[in-house]
Amino acid sequence: MDYSKIRKHRKRLKVGRWIRRKTDWLFRAMRWLRRHLNWLFVALAWIGHKLRWMKYLNPFRYIKRLDRYIIVKFIGTYIYSILLIISISIVFDVNENLAKFTQYHAPLRAIVMDYYMNFVPYFANLFSPLFVFIAVIFFTSKLAGNSEIIAMLAAGVSFKRLMRPYMISCIFISLLSFYLSAYVIPHGTVIRQNFEAMYKNKKKNMAADNVQLQVGKGVIAYIQHYDNTTKKGYGFLLDKYENKKLVSHMTAYEVQYDTISDSKNHWTARNWKIRDLRGLREHITSGARKDTTIMMEPTDLVYSKGQQETFTSPELREYISKQIDRGSGNVVQYQVEYHKRIAASFASFILTTIGLSLSSRKRKGGMGLYLGIGLALSFAYIMLQTVSATFAINADTPPMLAAWIPNIIFAVIAYFCYRKAPN
Repeated sequence: MDYSKIRKHRKRLKVGRWIRRKTDWLFRAMRWLRRHLNWLFVALAWIGHKLRWMKYLNPFRYIKRLDRYIIVKFIGTYIYSILLIISISIVFDVNENLAKFTQYHAPLRAIVMDYYMNFVPYFANLFSPLFVFIAVIFFTSKLAGNSEIIAMLAAGVSFKRLMRPYMISCIFISLLSFYLSAYVIPHGTVIRQNFEAMYKNKKKNMAADNVQLQVGKGVIAYIQHYDNTTKKGYGFLLDKYENKKLVSHMTAYEVQYDTISDSKNHWTARNWKIRDLRGLREHITSGARKDTTIMMEPTDLVYSKGQQETFTSPELREYISKQIDRGSGNVVQYQVEYHKRIAASFASFILTTIGLSLSSRKRKGGMGLYLGIGLALSFAYIMLQTVSATFAINADTPPMLAAWIPNIIFAVIAYFCYRKAPN
């Protein structure tokens, strides 16, 4: 008889009994939960049955293997075209500005971090419609040339179904484009413009003369000269009116904007005098220094070319509302910029539809013709964006309509191209 096997079996039996004794509480707890919380499992099963429609909210439910294949091709070609064209743009820009960088002793870190790190997202987003169109034309023509689209259509995939992965890709591109233009690029534009003013001798408007504006209801401010470099104004007047009658007149030799204050609109007046008009009597107070709140900021006093590009979308909306309340007419370019950021994010859907409709057919001659058409249409869209902005500024066209004119025109073109697409 083999006693070693008996001893091994006895040891395993002892270990099993020890484990059962130590974990017996866990099994008893599970039995208790199953017996007393059976209603919970029933309730969860009922909720799951009632909320089974929520599975349709899962976006990945609609992304199949074909969709993933096209999305990867689309996004990959889009990023590749951006890197290629921006690299060429940087080479040309360096060649053009190298002499100025050397002349004004621009440090390498400032050139890379302050200028080109903000140059790349600005121009990449500006020419995003061009990159989208080129990407769609390029890889769709390649798919058509390899008879892949013919195989998809022959397998029962309709042209509308084929557009699904393209539109999904456009959602990501549009959201990224809007986020960059509305929140990221404005801050970078400020840094880039300051660099250009310092090292490329692009002078910014840093002063203003004889500025008069309404800073509140019945409150008119006037500054004889304002220097934005030092944030100081000279020859300051502030008049308050009630029922079209002057009730207060403040003068100050100098006003200084407080840039380190926790609140906005904080000014310091020096050598000030206030005349309070009370009927036929006057009460005059004066002093050497006075901290006060005046509802105006340096951006309200000095306007520089392209200033609207340095505001984020929430800042643009606030600035437009404030200027309209003041009765200022210099808000059209700000309104155009605000609406253009929204309209430009939808350009990828329109141009993708045109590009897919044109290049999904297999033709002799390859993709050269389609790339030429794509470049022409993309540049036409960008040029139309610029021209439509002048309609609002010089021809009294509503700013929202002026910003959406390119999209409206190209949406009509996209519709006719879609109708002619192969099915």
